[in-house]
Amino acid sequence: MLRSLLRCCVAVTVLMFFAGCASTPDPTAGRFESRSVTVDGHASRYQVFVPADALRAAGSLPVVLFLHGSGERGRDGVKQTTAGLGPYLRAHAADFPALVVLPQVPDHEEWTGHNNRVALAALDAASAEFGADPSRQYLTGMSMGGYGSWNIALALPDRFAAIVPVCGAVLAPRLERGSLLVESVAAESDPYRAIAQRLKQTPVWMFHGALDDVVLPDDDRKLHAAFKAAGAADARYTEYPQGNHNAWDATYADPAMWQWLFAQHR
Repeated sequence: MLRSLLRCCVAVTVLMFFAGCASTPDPTAGRFESRSVTVDGHASRYQVFVPADALRAAGSLPVVLFLHGSGERGRDGVKQTTAGLGPYLRAHAADFPALVVLPQVPDHEEWTGHNNRVALAALDAASAEFGADPSRQYLTGMSMGGYGSWNIALALPDRFAAIVPVCGAVLAPRLERGSLLVESVAAESDPYRAIAQRLKQTPVWMFHGALDDVVLPDDDRKLHAAFKAAGAADARYTEYPQGNHNAWDATYADPAMWQWLFAQHR
């Protein structure tokens, strides 16, 4: 009886050991790191996804600046990882090969002015800390962050090797959100042509859902036509026929997009 009891105890202990091992995160896999940057006298928290140790050992890392949407605004420094690129990174923590910088916009604000300076300061700080390749800096954003991608790219047209705006636009999507627009071209008679002329040397791949009723796909269609008319080097547009506003899950899960993105160099 005693021997049987001892055998049961050993078996339970072994099972508990392996269960504990299975639930413990791999310390060598990719992970999120919390950081803070001070701009204009104000500290802002952001997240950095750091690739797996084996991938970091390969040399300089490509780096992606990700701009979140309206629903992830705040000051917690974490919420911007809960939608869009963040969940994809968690699901691919073992093999995603790039550094990713995820800044955050405070409540009721946009990707403009100070917030864009914060995003770029976070990109610079993370790039220096983790050894990013300056010739392989990429910019992507979803919804509000799609607008932000254009704002930042237009301000620094020679910085990014490629940009991927997802379900963004150029002009305000509705009257009650008049502050959501691409500021530097909003007053132009043809803002789409203005963007295309300024960024025609930068590879661009836009994504949108055809059924999006939050930010209509009309602006992206016009932008794509404008890039083609401008003789852009590489301007692509993918519209999901049955897609709604959430075009980001399909975009960030698309291996072809990542393969194209990481092939671009400045």
